[in-house]
Amino acid sequence: MARNTVAEQLVRTLVAAGVTRIYGVVGDSLNPVVDAVREIDGIEWIHVRNEEAAAFAASAQAQIDGRLAVCAGSCGPGNTHLVQGLYDAQRSGAPVLAIASHIPSRQIGTGYFQETHPERLFADVTEFRELVSEAEQMPRLARIAVQHALGTPGAAVLVLPGDIAGRKAVGPADTSPVAAGRATAWPAEDDVRALAELINAADKVALFCGAGAREAHDEVMALAGRVHAPVGHTLRGKEWIQYDNPYDVGMIGLLGYGACFEALHGADLVLMLGCDFPYDDFLPRKNVVQVDHDPRRLGRRVPLRLAVHGDVAATLRAVRPLVGERTAASATRFLHEMLARHERALTKVVDAYTRDIEHHTPVHPEYVARILDEEADGDTVFTVDTGMNNVWAARYLTPNGRRRVIGSFTHGSMANALPHAIGAAYAAPDRKIVSLSGDGGLSMLLGELITVHQHDLPITTVVFDNSSLGMVKLEMMVDGMPSFQTDHPRVDYAAVAGAIGMRALRVESPDRVREALREALAAPGPVLVDVVTDPNALSIPSRITADQVAGFALSAGRTVLRGGVGAMVDMARSNLRNIPRP
Repeated sequence: MARNTVAEQLVRTLVAAGVTRIYGVVGDSLNPVVDAVREIDGIEWIHVRNEEAAAFAASAQAQIDGRLAVCAGSCGPGNTHLVQGLYDAQRSGAPVLAIASHIPSRQIGTGYFQETHPERLFADVTEFRELVSEAEQMPRLARIAVQHALGTPGAAVLVLPGDIAGRKAVGPADTSPVAAGRATAWPAEDDVRALAELINAADKVALFCGAGAREAHDEVMALAGRVHAPVGHTLRGKEWIQYDNPYDVGMIGLLGYGACFEALHGADLVLMLGCDFPYDDFLPRKNVVQVDHDPRRLGRRVPLRLAVHGDVAATLRAVRPLVGERTAASATRFLHEMLARHERALTKVVDAYTRDIEHHTPVHPEYVARILDEEADGDTVFTVDTGMNNVWAARYLTPNGRRRVIGSFTHGSMANALPHAIGAAYAAPDRKIVSLSGDGGLSMLLGELITVHQHDLPITTVVFDNSSLGMVKLEMMVDGMPSFQTDHPRVDYAAVAGAIGMRALRVESPDRVREALREALAAPGPVLVDVVTDPNALSIPSRITADQVAGFALSAGRTVLRGGVGAMVDMARSNLRNIPRP
């Protein structure tokens, strides 16, 4: 029976804002909120095994459906566990509200049991982290927290002592409409004219696109076609830009492949469109224009010729009528050369990749990724662990405008794929969810397999099981260090999942890969596929320094694959054929 508590007032405010679930672990100072969820229709509690997973799940849910997602942690350790996933949400621009319950209000500052200071703890995660110290402050602070998370978008934290949560509410819940930050940022006319002048004056133009080009695929392709520009992308931009892209030259960076680096450094003018690429060593240092809807990002990576504040789609629509059609043979030649370089870079490893690949044991991880790409539905949501799985996803998962790829791409946390998959499963219940989990990442939050089983979520967890921290091993090798403490004992994760009660398959030979993945993807509920993969199959960036090459040579006995293959080879060859030679 409803008691009209502050906690109930908070939950009703969340329901009015469109929140349908809260991820968390019940207990202690959080109990009044949990009980309010039990009492109130339209919202449910999703029990996870670690609050870190709750925050990751909320982050993925928000990235899939674009709506506010909520997680919660009890006082002390419950709060501190939230931090990892909230960093991921903040840096991914996912609208997430965390309810950080607190010790009894009269005990704050006394060194009480489990006392922390959440308003300090979350200082680097969010600008909004406010303590509810009186019942009268609710629901106003809740509404401000909701609006902050939606408007940034990013993380917001509401700190609520358990005793205040249980007090009688003062007034009703806030049911007024909320607004997400979706208004279009139109560029200034002077900036549009200046951008057009730079493009028209440049002989060779290259485009580099990030996740901020999400709504601008058509505009990017139109500009690229007009000026014969090769188009590269970041990992987060891949799903929005690479599909239906006849000008694709791949990625740069630690996971890079193809000719993106050469295109950016060979151009007279580079347009960074909706990307905040952190690895500035890979970026050109001159003749760069950046377009972004967030002015705080402009110029923080490299010096700029021009900074344009505006949405990518709006900016390109505004500038296109002012940009002349390229007729010079040199512009077409540049595009053709970059597409040819891209095709060669991808083709270079085909022989090494295909030679006896279906008979090689342990299984090559890139073979698993390629078959998964072929067997997965066209609207699959993939979640990807940090590490070598990022490499396989970047190089083998083929985007089509409907698939999604979610990962901790800006925070780089291990163990994100499975909890991300939990949130994705709730955000997209009619789509298949596939977690590309490394064995290192999966073992870190292994308990979330119980969460998946408990809630019967339609998640296919594919474990790339190489008994190694592959990316760490690679980092050591390129620095000339022998790998140390990167390997661990082999674990039968299929047996673990089976003991939990999940359907599970273990694959140790390549001739079983397609059959096992097909079976798992066709199953209606949760399935784990444990594929024993080759720990020697590593991949280095498309561009590394001479010192790194020398350092890598000091570490012998590893198979290194450079570039990327899979469906992208066919696409690169097709693009190359369709561009006329100058």
